[in-house]
Amino acid sequence: MRRVSRSTVLVLGVTLVALAAAGFAAQHFRLFERTWFQASQLWQTTDPASINLDQYQAVLQGKAIEGLEDDVSALTYDPLRKSLFTVTNKKAELIELSLDGRVLRRIALVGFGDAEAVEFIGENTYVITDERQQRLIKVTIEDSTRVLDAKDAEQLTLGINQSGNKGFEGLAYDSVGKRLFVAKERDPMLIYEVRGFPQANPQQPYATHVVTNPRRDARLFVRDLSSLQFDERTGHLLALSDESRLLLELDLEGRPISVLSLKKGRHGLKKSVPQAEGVAMDGEGTLYVVSEPNLFYVFKKP
Repeated sequence: MRRVSRSTVLVLGVTLVALAAAGFAAQHFRLFERTWFQASQLWQTTDPASINLDQYQAVLQGKAIEGLEDDVSALTYDPLRKSLFTVTNKKAELIELSLDGRVLRRIALVGFGDAEAVEFIGENTYVITDERQQRLIKVTIEDSTRVLDAKDAEQLTLGINQSGNKGFEGLAYDSVGKRLFVAKERDPMLIYEVRGFPQANPQQPYATHVVTNPRRDARLFVRDLSSLQFDERTGHLLALSDESRLLLELDLEGRPISVLSLKKGRHGLKKSVPQAEGVAMDGEGTLYVVSEPNLFYVFKKP
């Protein structure tokens, strides 16, 4: 029997290590799932009842939000004020923005910890997350509001799957189903559905339920979650990933059905969106995106 040379063993060993590393990288970056999705799109027809992210084009891109020095995180649209709100977490502030990315108002946040997300849920009413402590904090904002103190607000601490600063990163609200979607960034990456917060009737005892959808979360072929948006018209959920530079549309069953790439050359982008942290949609379907540290983008269908 011929003996195998050392060089052959070495080559085989290196090859096996390389294959294992490639497989790990493919799984880490969710390449298998993403490739399968892209292939499936080749024979799918456009669904007029969906958002169809693939049809969007950038009409305003990379505009610096003047006057902001800290990183922006999250975004929500207020249909009554016709404006946007974002938060900064180093110097904790709630920032009101115009639809073209101008600062309209700055509201100091006291006692909110690591504020990472904000979501409009009703007239003058918002929910802000504290990422590290996994708190949901309901606040009321009037036109005259300049300071918000967490100790004066209704709060809910969940404390599930805690992992340092990889906590609650995004919020979305379904006003019909009275559901608050909460995105856990990663390790593990999850989307919770919280029912019963805020309380519909403060006089009644808390009856909060947290629902998960492992099947939906397993279909997310992105590396992390940085923001969410619920579309009332379709019932679909948008999930933003800054590491994968993708915005996903999820249908009623939680299946990805369309994507918007945030990379250079896609959807009219002259440069890749560096670190997308927030997405919001207005009543006409226009998409707004903010990226750290202070960049502003607008996407519309032609």
